[in-house]
Amino acid sequence: MQPQIGWLRHVDIMKTIGILTGGGDAPGLNAVIRAVVLTAKHHYGWNVIGIRQGFDGLLHDAPSIVLDEARVRNLLTRGGTILGAVNRGNPFTQMIERPDGTVEAVDLSEEALRRLQGLGIEALIVAGGDGTMAIAQKLVDRGARIVGVPKTIDNDLAQTDVTFGFDTAILTATDALDKLQTTAESHHRVMVLEVMGRNAGWIALKTGVAGGADAILIPEIPFDVGKVCDHIQSTRTDGRNYSLIVVAEGAAPVGGGQEYYIKSGGVMRLGGIGYIVGNMIADCIGAEVRVTVLGHLQRGGQPTPHDRWLATRFGAAAVHLAAAGKWGEMVALHGENIVSVPMIDALQMKQVDPEGEMVQMARDLGIVFG
Repeated sequence: MQPQIGWLRHVDIMKTIGILTGGGDAPGLNAVIRAVVLTAKHHYGWNVIGIRQGFDGLLHDAPSIVLDEARVRNLLTRGGTILGAVNRGNPFTQMIERPDGTVEAVDLSEEALRRLQGLGIEALIVAGGDGTMAIAQKLVDRGARIVGVPKTIDNDLAQTDVTFGFDTAILTATDALDKLQTTAESHHRVMVLEVMGRNAGWIALKTGVAGGADAILIPEIPFDVGKVCDHIQSTRTDGRNYSLIVVAEGAAPVGGGQEYYIKSGGVMRLGGIGYIVGNMIADCIGAEVRVTVLGHLQRGGQPTPHDRWLATRFGAAAVHLAAAGKWGEMVALHGENIVSVPMIDALQMKQVDPEGEMVQMARDLGIVFG
């Protein structure tokens, strides 16, 4: 059983710790930063240095920030991260262009460790998802003193019941579905809402149930659009001439693959399945279909009180974890308790159980999963 985080005493004398935010942004990151700074100062008398632009800030001499109470005073309600984030920054595979024009991946992890030492940082707190935790673990293996804070709006990080940012994303998505319901009812349309989540269907599932969706399509359950169309026809026969469909960006049809779009530099990103589903429904039932892709709206805006609360608990607990010298550990929520877990154990993806209670409950309400 994992130990709960209490009021721990540091195993040796430290004066300065650092913090960076890796991966994509999420509502609540600034609340983590605030909690780290206030706990470090008031409980331990430590200084805190903020590393800009995630792990890239350790490699490209991005200016660091001395974080004090004045800098974090009004961060609780602020979205994003004042430190910036880079979701492709990895010191172990930095892409370097050679004089002959070729590009190769170079391991610059030793440079990252030297930069930490040069800044006088004796311990580092990293807030991020599975990619960030994987990098942090490799640095720990090379001697770095790092503890982790789980962050992702997708809620797909293992070993924690929930991650901060998820609640805000659910609120944004559910508010969108509520608004789509009123226009769907007015125009007798089928409304398809595509939400984020990568390869996990947590945002889609909770949004769909909270917003009264007729169908929820998630990566964990390959869908048959014919079953969705049959359900839509059934609701129309019963006298309701509109339908709401929530689609996770990573959902895929039976026997088919996930949908991607390509950004600059050839980077593949999940997205576009909402339009595929919309066209399929329009073809099979001849109804008017409209598609809304929320995209990064789910990452933005003020964090909910729940996310501020959870992020603050995580940030404070991470400082205590550093004080105890628990390098390679990550704070996590188990029930109502903040605990510590091995960072490496958190790398496994947490997905929706297709046979679990939550999916079964949704089916009992008449929601179809294709």
